[in-house]
Amino acid sequence: MLDLKAPSLDFTDSVMEVLEKEAQAILELKEVIGDSINDALNMILQCRGRVVITGIGKSGIIGRKINATMASTGTPSLFLHPSEGLHGDLGMVTKDDVVIAISNSGESDEVLNLIPSIKRIGSKMIAIVKNPLSTLAVKSDIVLTIGNAKEACPLGLAPTTSTTVTLALGDALAIALLKARNFQPEDFAVFHPAGSLGRKLLLTVNDVIQTTRKNPLIMGDATIKEALFLMTAQGLGATSVVDMNDQLVGILTDGDIRRAFALSPDLLSKSVDDLCNREPVVIQGELLASEAFRLMEEKKVNVLPVVDDYYRPIGMIHIHDLMNLGL
Repeated sequence: MLDLKAPSLDFTDSVMEVLEKEAQAILELKEVIGDSINDALNMILQCRGRVVITGIGKSGIIGRKINATMASTGTPSLFLHPSEGLHGDLGMVTKDDVVIAISNSGESDEVLNLIPSIKRIGSKMIAIVKNPLSTLAVKSDIVLTIGNAKEACPLGLAPTTSTTVTLALGDALAIALLKARNFQPEDFAVFHPAGSLGRKLLLTVNDVIQTTRKNPLIMGDATIKEALFLMTAQGLGATSVVDMNDQLVGILTDGDIRRAFALSPDLLSKSVDDLCNREPVVIQGELLASEAFRLMEEKKVNVLPVVDDYYRPIGMIHIHDLMNLGL
């Protein structure tokens, strides 16, 4: 049990040593990667199927991360667990696919046992290994070596530097492919519709008002008292002011009413026309919700009437609606 009263130990040197070793190994990778990286990238770009990534143990964990990065940046990919592959999941692999097999030693039995079937299927193979003369390397079409990465583990046993370098290499592949495909933020958003970036790039004002379903409207000849009741019921702290044709003529906010009360306590019987802002900041529904948020911040307003092409209010959004959506 940790003795909280004992003097604390300083592990700074140990932590810095690991960071330096792993950072140095990544930098050294630039010197050993060679032209094979271009061969691998061209093979993947010419692939008519998917990238299938496989590996066991820590290599498998790194492989899953590389797969996730590729899949989210425009390179169709999947992860194949070697053991599951040997028991039927090889059926996911086609002759149009490129298999990236990851093994630090290049001698992992589970990965090597996949090779005969992969060759029979007709898939191309890229090996990511430490030893370019290993069995996996020799049997692959292209070899990407991570160099002689010395593990940060003082015992030289726990995969540390080698997995970091492999992950960095996978990131480099994914980003190079992203650039080659001219993958744009809008494309990224399609694959991340629930994420913050997806919402910023895909969510429209119409999407927001269809969720909130609030559109407080009042005629200009209504009383301030009636407006207050409406604003309280809608919970937006504002209402759009419309004419006989339902066109927007202004906006009335609770802030307008509070400021007017300071000057004239006898306010509730006055008309909305006497108090509303005749030049409201508005937005149209087809614009992005992120644009609505930017407009609110720029104009320093908390609510925006949403209008159609005929300047008729079809909804109202509050800045809290957008903040709750992560914008």
